[in-house]
Amino acid sequence: MNYDVIIIGGGAAGISAALWCEELGLNALLLESNAELGGQLLWTYNEIKNHLGIEVKNGSEMRDVFVKQTEKRNFTTRLKTKVREVNLEKKSVRLETGETLYARAIIIATGIKRRKLNIEGEEQFQNKGIIQSGKRDHNLVKGKTVVVIGGGDAAFENSLILAETAAKVFLVHRAKDFRARKEFVEKISENLKVEIFTETAVAEFMGSEQVEAVKLKNIKTGNTEILSTDAVLIRIGVTPATEIFRGKIDLDEQGYIKIDSICKTNVKGIFAVGDVANPIAPTVSSAIGMGATAAKAIFAELDL
Repeated sequence: MNYDVIIIGGGAAGISAALWCEELGLNALLLESNAELGGQLLWTYNEIKNHLGIEVKNGSEMRDVFVKQTEKRNFTTRLKTKVREVNLEKKSVRLETGETLYARAIIIATGIKRRKLNIEGEEQFQNKGIIQSGKRDHNLVKGKTVVVIGGGDAAFENSLILAETAAKVFLVHRAKDFRARKEFVEKISENLKVEIFTETAVAEFMGSEQVEAVKLKNIKTGNTEILSTDAVLIRIGVTPATEIFRGKIDLDEQGYIKIDSICKTNVKGIFAVGDVANPIAPTVSSAIGMGATAAKAIFAELDL
């Protein structure tokens, strides 16, 4: 075996798992597809004040604290390393380079990703009018028009943040009713800068070099209209990053990995931690705890 444990995913849960593997004397490899560790922390631009022991300005700052703490730990980290295929029974991981690695146990910490609309122009205009965060990008839309897509807390909160600087915010939602909390709905309804479209879908992003407009389609009537805009923010929820595990491991109806109280899956020697296995409480604190739990469970199972 190459390693005692291979950890797939370098967010808070994966970093925690790697630290605890090293603490327990397990030879661990941490794989991260991006150029740096942090996972979803890297797209958390708000202050984090609810993680016990530390308050930070944003997720990147918290990531820096985590990475600094692990710098002297003796586990292997490989960045910009994409996993092509995982054989859970053999506990092997094949990388995009063709290299195959083996372990005695695997911890899946692949997290979640933002849900996409999968419509024309969505990929073309990424960072060319399609912005990533109301908090991070609110100065980019100063005095401009923004379309926010979604009906939950994230869509409403970002709409309020963007309305602080934007000239106009259009909030577009497919359904008649919103999933957002009552206080967010009330604040939006009182904000004169925000106009709401319900039972309306965005059918296309339009423009040349940058987003210039969105095509709206009324869900009930099928009628379409073109709405000019300078920027778009998509907040239609998240989905677990479990594509390569489908058909190989038990997932729930939403695609999250099913685990027991020690983060164990239905496949022997395979564990899952963090948001990929925790749709109820996707927080930094729970991710870190799950990483530690899985490492200790593996240590006990391997009888080292």
